Amino acid sequence: MTPLRKRMIEDMQLRNLAPATQRNYIAHVAAYARFFDKSPDLLDQEAVREYFLYLLNERKMSPEGVNQQVSALKFLYLTTLEAPWHDVDFPRAKRAHRLPVVLSHEEVIQFFDYVPSLRYRAALMTCYGAGLRVSEAVALKVADVDSQRMLLRVEQGKGRKDRYTMLSPRLVEVLRVYWRAARPEHYLFPSWRTGRHLNAASLQQACRDAWLRSGLRKRVTVHTLRHSFATHLLENGTDVRVIQVLLGHSRIDTTARYTTVTPQLIGATVSPLDRLDRKPAAPKAARK
Repeated sequence: MTPLRKRMIEDMQLRNLAPATQRNYIAHVAAYARFFDKSPDLLDQEAVREYFLYLLNERKMSPEGVNQQVSALKFLYLTTLEAPWHDVDFPRAKRAHRLPVVLSHEEVIQFFDYVPSLRYRAALMTCYGAGLRVSEAVALKVADVDSQRMLLRVEQGKGRKDRYTMLSPRLVEVLRVYWRAARPEHYLFPSWRTGRHLNAASLQQACRDAWLRSGLRKRVTVHTLRHSFATHLLENGTDVRVIQVLLGHSRIDTTARYTTVTPQLIGATVSPLDRLDRKPAAPKAARK
């Protein structure tokens, strides 16, 4: 391990970056160094610009993928190398604004009918019923299920934050049936490897398999279930600030995007014109 890589890893650990983020940053910086066949501390702002253009124009990488590389190099140069650079030296690619895919209630029912495994069905229903990310669902522990207070504890979710989310009566019943059959001891959804929880990729693959079998035209991912959870709550009149807490969003504008995918609310919204108490007066005749 080079001294630069060791220092960057230590800097990330000091700032409590998630292990997955640390691995991704190191991989991105390594790819950057291989591209120029030089250590990053020997490269300048022009090299960074050239590399970003290569990713966009030749690699045809998505804006999201490029921005991950930007974040990694920005951390390297501004934090680890303490280079006298600025944010403008790390331009981010503009992301296209896309509405999240949302399932109707009927489509959710149809999807779950094609999840054959009890464990996977319980895990995917937890994602939809509590609005969890895939990483949060697979890491749940048996002790996180609080059926007395009807709460589900999410430990160290995205951003290294703990939170509580809802535990509906229907989800409690689903988890009880699953628990009686599987008898998990520590992790709610354990892996076949002792002491480990279910792999996120395994749950994502199970979700993909169920989607393909279901025949639904909309693409269904684990995150689609989370999007559907938020949208259905909003359609039922739940305050957007409550939904923000349930989803674990730091910013309200992240949650507010769900207001753009609720046609039921748009159709039910009363125009201010319809609230006028009387008909508008006829225009007065012009004076001669």
